[in-house]
Amino acid sequence: MMSTEQNSTTSANRTELMGWTPESSGRGTLTLLTSCLVTTMLCTWIVIHPRIDKRKGRRLLHKLVLWLKTIIAPELMAVEAAQEWTQARRVVRESSKFTNGELGLVQAFYIGMFGLQHRTSQGTRILWPNQFVWLLEQGLLDWRNHEEWGLSSEVIQDKGNSDTTGKLFAASQVAWFVAQSIMRVAHDLPLAPVEAMTLSYVPLFVVTYSYWWTKPRDIETPSEIYLPKMTPEQAIVFHSLALDKQFDDEGTTEQNSVWTIWALTPRLFEKEASDTLAAKEEKHFSHTSSSGREILLSPSPGYARLKPIEFNEEQETVLAHWDPELYRSRLLFPLCCLAGASFPALHLISWNATFPTLLETWLWRTSSIASMTSMLLFMQFEKIVVRWCDPLTIAKIFLPSIYIVTRVILLGGTFAALRAMDSAVYDTYTASAYWLHVI
Repeated sequence: MMSTEQNSTTSANRTELMGWTPESSGRGTLTLLTSCLVTTMLCTWIVIHPRIDKRKGRRLLHKLVLWLKTIIAPELMAVEAAQEWTQARRVVRESSKFTNGELGLVQAFYIGMFGLQHRTSQGTRILWPNQFVWLLEQGLLDWRNHEEWGLSSEVIQDKGNSDTTGKLFAASQVAWFVAQSIMRVAHDLPLAPVEAMTLSYVPLFVVTYSYWWTKPRDIETPSEIYLPKMTPEQAIVFHSLALDKQFDDEGTTEQNSVWTIWALTPRLFEKEASDTLAAKEEKHFSHTSSSGREILLSPSPGYARLKPIEFNEEQETVLAHWDPELYRSRLLFPLCCLAGASFPALHLISWNATFPTLLETWLWRTSSIASMTSMLLFMQFEKIVVRWCDPLTIAKIFLPSIYIVTRVILLGGTFAALRAMDSAVYDTYTASAYWLHVI
């Protein structure tokens, strides 16, 4: 056991600091770390609902990347869940008159996570949600045959690894950790910085789990179907609805790129924004164009699409893009902002915590405030691209940089503080010694 003293702003106020502490009548460092790491794992690893990929290695790598994103920026995963839920609701809403209202969120999530794929001569391609709705609208798919496509909710849930019991277990463990923390504060016992960081994941765990509660989890194989026969005109429109080709499985170099593991899934609103931009550019240059390229519009009013048009300009790099339906919601958007701010804000629980040095104390405080402020401001922009748009462009690009730097500082400071913490961190209140719990 290591014991030192920290100089405070007044010589009369000195706090005994302790390093690694063995298990005793109170709690030791190992117990503290185990409780925090297990809770963090529940809040980050178990909450992840990855897309479907038949390739085992790529599937695991994709999940590891999502976990890393959740550790560093859990707000972004909560936003992903909110946007995926919004898209699933849209698919349910726009397909309801063709399915007698029988297509639910489970099936909509399944389609959105690459659950339906159609066979081609080279392999398989993703059947995107907008393509699925368009096929229903055109009468090319009959909902009465949905069980043949693997769209029975019972079959989907059987294929997945997402049971209500497991989710309730995870929720109960997180609730127990929160209850312990509240009881420590009620007994005037300090929380370690690692406990404050762990608590910060909880609100985002709740938000993400709420949005993904009905989403299937860890499905390894998609449902593969053959496309119905189409006229040449229908085929052109159908293929123009594809959101992205790099997630198909036809053995191309683009589809084998390791960069595809970073994204959860492309979104319908991103395709619509891209098509709208393409339409404006085509209209702008139409008077000088002699190529006679034809713009094909989908007959679906809910999913108007354009035939992909190639231009010489480089494709823009998008840092962030809100689903317009979610961004303009008077209820959901403020809740997303509140959840996003909660993560760095809860680090401020340790504002008066004792750190090994005064420098580390102020690094923790300023990083918490800077992280919270930069995230709140960053979330106010509907779309952020890496190109000059207006005077706010520098701020839009600079804000995520501030957030990443401050997050690294907070992560490093959390574990660096373990080398010398307030000895009261290891004290326990009497009742806790008799409570039975899993951790």
